[in-house]
Amino acid sequence: MIVFPCLLKLDGVDELIYLDSQAELNKECVALIWEEKDFIIDTEGACYTLRQQGVNKIIFEKQLRTFSVTEVTELIQAHKFSQAQTCIIKIHFSSIKQAIEALASQHSSQRQ
Repeated sequence: MIVFPCLLKLDGVDELIYLDSQAELNKECVALIWEEKDFIIDTEGACYTLRQQGVNKIIFEKQLRTFSVTEVTELIQAHKFSQAQTCIIKIHFSSIKQAIEALASQHSSQRQ
């Protein structure tokens, strides 16, 4: 089961999408044209792939791969760098949850 908040990592781009609930994840997945290589990273570092089942049902399949704090930090650095928002050297997190929540303020401002 996905532990929220989580990140949706889109294949081929550095963009990360912050999602704070199952309802928001479902809404985003329905709205997006996602690829087989897109994946979710939850607060515990677990990785989930997305699979369409039926017309409007998306299955989230837990993978064996897990992400470390360092790996999540590197993804966030690439995300921030692609948006020219901050010096990536200054980005450091002590937990995966802290790293994911760092994108919450950006997410909130985009929704307004």
